[in-house]
Amino acid sequence: MATLAKGTAPYPDWPNLATMMFDRARQWANDPMLRSFRDEEWKGITWGQFAIQAASAARRLRAAGVSAGDRVMIVSENRPEYPILEIALMAIRAVPVPTYTTNTVDDHRHILGDCGARVAVVSTAALALKVAAAGPLDLLISMERFEATGVKTALWEDFTGDTRDFADIATEAAEIPGTSLACMIYTSGTGGSPKGVMLPHRAILSNCRGAYLLILQLNLKRETYLSFLPLSHSYEHTAGQFLFLSIGTEIVYSRGVEHLAADMLAIRPTLLTMVPRVLEVIRSRILSQVVRQSSIKQRLFNMALAIGTKKVDRQRLTLSERILDPILDRLVRAKVRERFGGRLIAAVSGGARLEPEVGRFFLAMGILIIQGYGQTEAGPIISANPPNDCRVETVGTPLEGVDLKIADDGEILVRGDLVMHGYWGRPDETEQAIRDGWLHTGDIGTLDADNYLRITDRKKDMIVLSGGENVSPARIEGMLIAEPAIAQAVVFGEGRSGLTALVVTAEGFDASDVSSAVSDVSKRLSVTERIRRHAVVPPFTIENGLMTATQKIRRHLVREAHAEVLEKLGS
Repeated sequence: MATLAKGTAPYPDWPNLATMMFDRARQWANDPMLRSFRDEEWKGITWGQFAIQAASAARRLRAAGVSAGDRVMIVSENRPEYPILEIALMAIRAVPVPTYTTNTVDDHRHILGDCGARVAVVSTAALALKVAAAGPLDLLISMERFEATGVKTALWEDFTGDTRDFADIATEAAEIPGTSLACMIYTSGTGGSPKGVMLPHRAILSNCRGAYLLILQLNLKRETYLSFLPLSHSYEHTAGQFLFLSIGTEIVYSRGVEHLAADMLAIRPTLLTMVPRVLEVIRSRILSQVVRQSSIKQRLFNMALAIGTKKVDRQRLTLSERILDPILDRLVRAKVRERFGGRLIAAVSGGARLEPEVGRFFLAMGILIIQGYGQTEAGPIISANPPNDCRVETVGTPLEGVDLKIADDGEILVRGDLVMHGYWGRPDETEQAIRDGWLHTGDIGTLDADNYLRITDRKKDMIVLSGGENVSPARIEGMLIAEPAIAQAVVFGEGRSGLTALVVTAEGFDASDVSSAVSDVSKRLSVTERIRRHAVVPPFTIENGLMTATQKIRRHLVREAHAEVLEKLGS
């Protein structure tokens, strides 16, 4: 199995992601690389098999008419075919466009139309039908057999059967400069319509290099990573795919979030990436089980948590606590660690804000949670906590190669190879986002004396759910107030598992009408955008201070005015 070198081993200076993967395939040809659950068992492929299949797909995609610069939409759950396809496309200079399997037909239609993709690759027959309906397409490739009218179709297995050596494709890929466009990941804009973030090879490679230098402290060797966050999310796409593969970690694809607990026990991963929501759920389940235990077990758990928290907060332990600590670790904390398989070295939390209380809980239980910060426009990793000096109330220090400063208004600005090319087809928005080489993140923060970054607020209105999903409130609010029964609406959900809404009833309608309207709107939204709970409140007016003179709702003041209502709704 490939081994991550200790100490100051340099990170290779690859020109692009395809070359990185083919280079590692030469080095680690017989080592396990990717594993997934198929035909009722876990099956894997080696690095050598991966490279041969990627080269085969590259040749066949080109023969099917895919050319340099063409955008190709990918709609698939996490599986070995995902990185095989992406590297095949990158090797011939085509542009992968990863998208969510939960997208609606309208979402797919927008992305296809916006980026101009005429080819799509999907994993299932059901997704094939949905994407076909969103067309038009010149070619639709599926990993399952399917029937669709009005579009040329093909099976993925016909693209990976060429067993020739991958040297020709690898040699060709080596000429691709790091400034070339690697992929395009869609993220919601403040106006509501998703926009394509153009990430060059250098951006993702910069993330990988900076993160590698950080995790050297972990002295990683023969590691296993369980991948369950969607690869269409930039966080998993970079950290959970390219970073860990580049250091020789075997990637095992979970059967899905609903099987995550069982998969962790079966795979016993040593590395994970997490979003705060998953950690919140696990913590909640642990605490709810504790209260059902005997009083003695509850007392032991509380003692283990209290002593662990003192250690996290760097407080001095008493003599009795120092004696009890290793005993409690075996009796209590070890059982919590077993939920993750019992071998976990570290879990990296990102995609949304991690509540310090949640992070402190797991650290107190002996589970290393490394919180980071980023956004799709930056590859996406900007900063992360050093494993040997995690400060749970912060998002760590900027990665090596990242220039970061705080503007006069408190906004976090970032510069370096990690910054995107811009937004596809949106030059004006690109100019607003990148000024004088600095990416304006839209987040407000502070840097302490040790260069640790704290996020204190969001300058932009974009909502980031605890699962890491970006949601535009403006789009949803627009759909709500388009309903006759709703006069005004404000959507909340930052850091929560789902969205809630405060709505004002239009004249002539009642609360029942509003409920029906909210339900109707939710049916037209993707799963992550749906309104989980809502409450009817009095109108927002200039007189009560909740609207500006130009009739704009003061979102932060609405939150303050209805804090009790939102608390009951869970937002």
